[in-house]
Amino acid sequence: MVINLIYIALLLFVSCSSPQVQITESNAEITSAKNNSENNFTAKVIRIIDGDTIEVLYHELPVTIRLEHIDCPEKKQPFGTKAKQTLSELCFGQNIEIEFNGDKDRNGRYICVLYNEDGTNINKKMISLGMAWHFKKYSKDNSYAELENEARKNKVGLWQESNPIPPWDWRK
Repeated sequence: MVINLIYIALLLFVSCSSPQVQITESNAEITSAKNNSENNFTAKVIRIIDGDTIEVLYHELPVTIRLEHIDCPEKKQPFGTKAKQTLSELCFGQNIEIEFNGDKDRNGRYICVLYNEDGTNINKKMISLGMAWHFKKYSKDNSYAELENEARKNKVGLWQESNPIPPWDWRK
């Protein structure tokens, strides 16, 4: 009975307190309540892993982030190197605003939308520059689909290719 009361009190305390993005030294984990606008934080980009994955320094600890809504060509795929270079030009070395949706992917990367120091939505910019596909399997945000359609129509970036292979097919 006492344990149940403690559990309920703890649950009430957690649900009533303001959600925070937090990183702990022991595991470099970001913890946060899912889908809350207060899940934004700023961190410095210290590494570009590929076209849709970066590493940031947050509270002096490295955190790996996967860009939400998009899927870029793999490193050995056509435009894979160009996608990585483009992402680097958009944010490397910058203190960026990170919108954490509360999820991690199967590789333990935090799923986020990024904004560079100019306020540009980096995820959307990668699509409009033709460096990424809208990752419809994991995103229902139609604004990304519209940007992809526009890039296709204008044959921007990877859409210059006659039949670009989506990364999810390339990985099979």
